[in-house]
Amino acid sequence: MSDTILENAIVRLLKRRPFYGQFLLGLRRLEGETAAPLGVTIRDGVPTLTVSPRFAAAPPAIQEGLLEHVIKHLLHLHMSRRKGRHAGDWDIACDLAINPTIAQLPAEAYLPASFALPDGLAAEEYYAQLVDPFDLGGLDGAGIGDAARDEGGKSGAGRDEMPAGELVDDHCQWDDAESTPLRLAEEVVRGLTRDAWQKCDGEVPADIRRVVEGLLRPSPIPWRQILRQFVAAAGRTGRETTWMKEHRRFAHVTPGSRKKRRLNLLIGIDVSDSTNIVALREAFAHELVRISRGREAQLTVLYANSRVQRIETFRGSTAVAEVYHGGGFTDLRPVFDYARTMQPRPAAVIYLTDGIGPVPERMEFPTLWVLTSDGEKPAPWGVAMRLEV
Repeated sequence: MSDTILENAIVRLLKRRPFYGQFLLGLRRLEGETAAPLGVTIRDGVPTLTVSPRFAAAPPAIQEGLLEHVIKHLLHLHMSRRKGRHAGDWDIACDLAINPTIAQLPAEAYLPASFALPDGLAAEEYYAQLVDPFDLGGLDGAGIGDAARDEGGKSGAGRDEMPAGELVDDHCQWDDAESTPLRLAEEVVRGLTRDAWQKCDGEVPADIRRVVEGLLRPSPIPWRQILRQFVAAAGRTGRETTWMKEHRRFAHVTPGSRKKRRLNLLIGIDVSDSTNIVALREAFAHELVRISRGREAQLTVLYANSRVQRIETFRGSTAVAEVYHGGGFTDLRPVFDYARTMQPRPAAVIYLTDGIGPVPERMEFPTLWVLTSDGEKPAPWGVAMRLEV
């Protein structure tokens, strides 16, 4: 599918409903063969929109409705709140919670009236009405019935009272959200919301104003917790089974095991005059050392202003908190240029900065912007947190 079709839909939203258009600009956008026109999730801390060729076939008004639909899933963190619930029932409940507020959707979209339920309930309230309290089955499948959902996202031949309809976006991608802790996912969406709100001068649709106002409040999450959760979402270490290596005791009948690759993180330290705060840099460095020792991580630290001034590499327990003093103006691009040359590629980039300086237009690496107290997020991509000591 041509990017032009999606870009045109976003431009229309920027003109008609600027908050939605600005919000979409902060998502990583991918093309893929999905069962529905669109799919949205938070994958390894990165909000990701997947667009299939089916999107191009929809009329322009339906395209805008579908984009509004996935934005509302993100605003309500539906994919991150599914854990521990029956997936099929939760998927339908989330659609019931947002679809009545969207003017243009495909005719097959689920609506509360089809279930003899009122409009205006939260997803949890709809879920309580849909789930069978006596169902002792697993958490997979389509819900409201005994058959699993097929590849198209529709339910199987369950109970007779199952209303006609289907999910209008690909909820199978929500499984990827399990890699991102809920509190980190909340901070990701908080940053997207704040950026969109600022760029549209506070013009927010009435039906989402309450949830947006909640996300605009100062984050209650301590910066150390955000940092740890971001690193946890970047990758896992431990041991994995492999048939490429024999088991020490059971030879060919049991796979062997090998240590997973060490988590590789690239750390950017802005050493320009505006971030020359010793207590801030030391607190950040000591927290990274603590994380690296617990995660068996390799840290590649780049001290940079308009160019990379110094490079240090630390491994796990050998890591030492270093503070390098520089100066000059800031260009944030050299750190990301270096990231593209690394082998193995970094699992994530963590950048301590005031955010003032040019950045790449897009970035393929999960990025955490660790901002000074008066800093500003320099790009629509990446997760932002504020470090105050």
